[in-house]
Amino acid sequence: MKEEKKENMRKRTTLLCLILIQISCFAQTTMSLRECMEYALNNSTKMRIQEADRDDEQLARRESILKAFTPSVDAGAYAYNNYGRTIDPETNTYINTTSFNNGYSISAALTLFNGFKAINNMRISKMMVNMGLSKQEIEENEICLTTMQAFFNTIYYQQLTDIITEQVQTLEETLTLTKRQEELAQKSHSDVVQIEADLAEKQYSLINTKNRYEESLITLKDIMFYPIEEELILEHSNHLDEKSELTAADIVDYAKEWNPRTKVARGKMKNAMVELKTARWQIAPRLSLYGGWSTSYYNYPGNNTVSTPSFKNQFNNNMGEYIQLSLAIPIYNQLYSITNIRRKKNEYSRATAEYEQSQKEIENEVYRAVNERDGAKAALQQAETFANTQKESFNLNKKKFEQGIISSIEYQTASGKYLEAMASKLNAELQYLIKCAIVRYYNGESYINQF
Repeated sequence: MKEEKKENMRKRTTLLCLILIQISCFAQTTMSLRECMEYALNNSTKMRIQEADRDDEQLARRESILKAFTPSVDAGAYAYNNYGRTIDPETNTYINTTSFNNGYSISAALTLFNGFKAINNMRISKMMVNMGLSKQEIEENEICLTTMQAFFNTIYYQQLTDIITEQVQTLEETLTLTKRQEELAQKSHSDVVQIEADLAEKQYSLINTKNRYEESLITLKDIMFYPIEEELILEHSNHLDEKSELTAADIVDYAKEWNPRTKVARGKMKNAMVELKTARWQIAPRLSLYGGWSTSYYNYPGNNTVSTPSFKNQFNNNMGEYIQLSLAIPIYNQLYSITNIRRKKNEYSRATAEYEQSQKEIENEVYRAVNERDGAKAALQQAETFANTQKESFNLNKKKFEQGIISSIEYQTASGKYLEAMASKLNAELQYLIKCAIVRYYNGESYINQF
């Protein structure tokens, strides 16, 4: 009896574990739009490349700071044997013997003034870091936008499948009723055939829509870098943004100032301006400070006739220090400075034109986004009205057909219009969501923070 109880308890425990595992697996494969965006950002190779680029920019920033405010320091040592005639350091006379020499040194160099090149390099590196952040923001939003579009495309076919499935079920019920009415001589055989044809058409549409759903889901997984073979269940709530009534005039100034593309173009223009200033200062004198310490040691291995001081005495006696202030005035460098200034002027002019072009493009994009949002809203309102009308019409025609008032062709026409209206409404809802999201993006909201 006890063994039976233990066995039952073991079975219950096993069953409970299996249920929990299934629940856990389901939770892991069900994702909202925001979760899909987060997954895409965390696994995108583009983001890894962007992070590596940003790390390089941070390293360049640190390097420019160190070059501007710290000296370069070098330590050196040498050792060599000399065979034959050499000068005795002690007596400063020539002797003919083998000698061993080594020395040690430390030197430092610091640029005091080089036409503000170091300071300007710091400014450039700082702007490059900021541009890197803006580039990363651009990449993040592009990935999120692409993910959102693929997500809604998948949702469209998913919900369209549900709509067609419902119609197939309704037609199956209608077909059963029509066959019964045929047996009672209330419907003709042609009515049955017509309903069967309509049902076959809807079943074909259902299969085709399911295939489209699977294709769109694969596309979404590919964008997200999600394993193709693993199950992915999408979770979506149809919440429409009723507060997105921003006009182009409300957005355009902010977008032209703070859009990440604008910040990148502005950063390029500022960098070009600083580089031009640096090039102009290259014709100025350069002031540098040098300092160093050195010592040496020698002896005559195998020659006992020549006495040499000890290593300690030579280390102290041969020790020396120096400090040097150097001023270099550029006179002629094959016209490099003049050519470089002209080149930097061209780069600045090009960057300025690109910045102005980006301003114009963003302005046009803002007005286009607002117009498309307003158009999508109007289309949605029309689609909702059309869908409600066709739903009511279909229900009325369904009753009329069942009562024998209208023909099967009329009923089929009403069914087709109803399906078309529901598909149009669904597409209009999703398109409106996308257009609203794009408008809010230009107003400073990232795509991922909107959902």
